[in-house]
Amino acid sequence: MQTKVVAAAVEPPSETETSVAVRGVKRGFRGARREPLLALAGVDLHVGANEVLGVVGPSGCGKSTLLELVAGLQEPDGGSVEVAGRSTAKARRELCAFMPQRDLLLPWRDALGNAALALECQGVPREEARSRAAPLLERFGLRGFEGARPAQLSGGMRQRVAFMRTLLPGRPVLLLDEPFASLDSITRASMQAWLADALAGEPRTVLLVTHDVEEALFLSDRVAVLSARPGRVMQELEVPLPRPRDRRAAVTDPELARLRERALEVLGS
Repeated sequence: MQTKVVAAAVEPPSETETSVAVRGVKRGFRGARREPLLALAGVDLHVGANEVLGVVGPSGCGKSTLLELVAGLQEPDGGSVEVAGRSTAKARRELCAFMPQRDLLLPWRDALGNAALALECQGVPREEARSRAAPLLERFGLRGFEGARPAQLSGGMRQRVAFMRTLLPGRPVLLLDEPFASLDSITRASMQAWLADALAGEPRTVLLVTHDVEEALFLSDRVAVLSARPGRVMQELEVPLPRPRDRRAAVTDPELARLRERALEVLGS
């Protein structure tokens, strides 16, 4: 039996409202010599309700900065960022759940306690938070590991716990920053298939940043290819296959192979 995840502090907007709009966004920083470094230059992106948009680009092109802007952790120097039509940083933080590259599990908490942490941060009592998190462990293949500490879990298991922690607050927009970058190739392929199924069971509006073109094409409805710093959208590629996709079929699909070559061609230019 599926358990519906409901936000404790924020009532999610209706499905038609849960879009992300990035318009002409610029963001810069000061370098070591106080010289301005432009990370993003005029980025335009739109993610529709329950759509998965993959973002690929060279290292240092501002992909993580883009996620932090959408999440309300930074503000743009130019342009605008809206989530569900709301532009303030506070509103964006309330509507987005951000999963960074590292799982950041607390070593003194068990798997269930780590998954429930986001609910506790919203003011949900500890026992209630654990009770609400418990049904998801079986769904996500972690039955029997409720009491395991992070050091006792494999890399893939740790990422599943981190993803559960991201899902549980019920926020309608998920921001995933290279969630499988630290995993070996075999575990990574398994986790990509797992994430595809998890998003099919828990539809959300997703912005997925990755340096892996094949991963982006496998998981996304569209893929935006960014230039080297300062990052700007060079091309968007539509993936014409329904989600979730069969991993083995996707590897040999001629259309995905064509899109992969096109993305690599754009990145190489």
